[in-house]
Amino acid sequence: MSNNELGMVAREGLDFIRRIVAEDVAAGKHDGRVQTRWPPEPNGYIHLGHAMGCLLAFSIAEEFGGKFNLRFDDTNPAAEEQEYVDAIIDDLQWLGVDWEDRLYFASDYFEQLYEWAEHLIEHGNAYVCDLTAQEVREYRGTAGGPGPDGVTPPGKDSPTRDRSIEENLDLLRRMRGGEFADGSRTLRAKIDMAHPNLNMRDPVMYRILRAHHHRQGGEWCIYPTYDWTHGQSDAIEGITHSTCSLEFENHRPLYDWFLDHLPVPHRPRQIEYGRMNVEHTVTGKRWIRQLVDGHHVDGWDDPRMPTIRGMRRRGYTPRAIRSFVAEIGVTKSQGHVEMALLEHCLRRDLNESAPRVMGVLDPLKVVLANYPDDRVEELDAINNPEDESAGTRKVPFSKTLYIERDDFMEDPPKKFYRLAPGREVRLRYAYFITCQEAIKDEAGNVVEIRCTYDPETRGGNAPDGRKVKATLHWVSAPHALDAEVRLYDTLFSAANPTKVEEGGDWLDNLNPDSLVVVDGCKLEPSLADANPGDRFQFERKGYFVVDPDTSGDRLVFNRTVTLRDTWAKMQRQSQG
Repeated sequence: MSNNELGMVAREGLDFIRRIVAEDVAAGKHDGRVQTRWPPEPNGYIHLGHAMGCLLAFSIAEEFGGKFNLRFDDTNPAAEEQEYVDAIIDDLQWLGVDWEDRLYFASDYFEQLYEWAEHLIEHGNAYVCDLTAQEVREYRGTAGGPGPDGVTPPGKDSPTRDRSIEENLDLLRRMRGGEFADGSRTLRAKIDMAHPNLNMRDPVMYRILRAHHHRQGGEWCIYPTYDWTHGQSDAIEGITHSTCSLEFENHRPLYDWFLDHLPVPHRPRQIEYGRMNVEHTVTGKRWIRQLVDGHHVDGWDDPRMPTIRGMRRRGYTPRAIRSFVAEIGVTKSQGHVEMALLEHCLRRDLNESAPRVMGVLDPLKVVLANYPDDRVEELDAINNPEDESAGTRKVPFSKTLYIERDDFMEDPPKKFYRLAPGREVRLRYAYFITCQEAIKDEAGNVVEIRCTYDPETRGGNAPDGRKVKATLHWVSAPHALDAEVRLYDTLFSAANPTKVEEGGDWLDNLNPDSLVVVDGCKLEPSLADANPGDRFQFERKGYFVVDPDTSGDRLVFNRTVTLRDTWAKMQRQSQG
């Protein structure tokens, strides 16, 4: 694409970030290059919010023919582990993110960052402070904005703010050498303690911390802060556009200040966008960790969790998540997205890709009185009507079947068209059957239905042209596989789980019905060879995935999403 074309694109229908990138390329900034990055901290598993940020940066690089870096901002060894590094890499590769050979770690830049810290001291722009962490907070002041007189109260200078360059260099080198206790000293940028932005009030650059680092081991006992590391890492890597969520907008002046006062090889541009929160879940790491640590869920990969690990186990597809991120787009303000849109993107993908099978979750026995006792037929069933190349499969049909219990009513109300005494229905791919009798136990519960079948309706069509109002799915009883099925719903009942009344607890919004475990389900035998991660549509019931708990002859399925698409319905109503 030429510069003129990019300039035209920049003025047409792009979101504000892509417009900025297109304008920069058209103007020849950064030598016309586009290079983005995503910088996770390896202190947990990534979630849907992370995926949004990463896919935004990656897609911008893809669209503009640029490059994308994955960089771990690993500056806090007390919370970071190699386990999280490996998990994040695996989840991003699953999502289809490709950084080629550009995998970086901020810890690899520690020596350069330290040299630049000495550079700031030498130019009177940094000093060693003896205040404790609590005292630093107290001296900085509060983020209340202007007082009644219209003036923002300034912070107080550290007693050691005016140390000499020589003394500061000596102390920093001794900090690095391990002479001082953890937390006893920090290195701070010397900016402006009266600045209205608290981030500019002499922010901490280094703290003393003796902890084993997953890459550096015990080589360092001083560690850089995120704000000190972030922009300089971008500059080292040649990043052109550094995208981040709106919470970092107040950090941008500091990001730029460091770049202004250092001999960096390149000048990146930070651009903030509004985070989109998905209703009925949380995408803040501290909320997610609370759920895990408090055992409110079964770990990071619980299928109710918004972690990519949990979504993978639930049966989400990379294409569905990428489609969702593309649909919600990018804005300059925070917002909320309905869970229905995410599920719509998932259904749309699974409808095209998931093979169809029959599974009965609450089985009721059906005996065909006029069907031969020892006869078994192999009927053709369509694997996926959305994909002709998927072909067909054989399903066994016999005298004894299972149907869903709620597909039968002894005394049906009006508009109940399924099976009832004297009523005829179609069995999917099979025959018309008519209910003759319901067999009950001593408590009066229906335990078996006696029916007759019409042998002239094989394949589900009557040669005389008669019609029925319902088609039921079924499974041949002698061939059925037993399975445990886990029915998942949203983790929270409230759309905005963390918004609570004063004195309330956000955890009270947990949905008590977010997981229902159903035993004794009956599935067609084609699922005997299904492996963990395989996705299917159980006809009339929803989309399901084989859970990793499956082993040997114990089949476990998770419900990914129901068939009902509320988002599509809402869209049709809004258009009609």
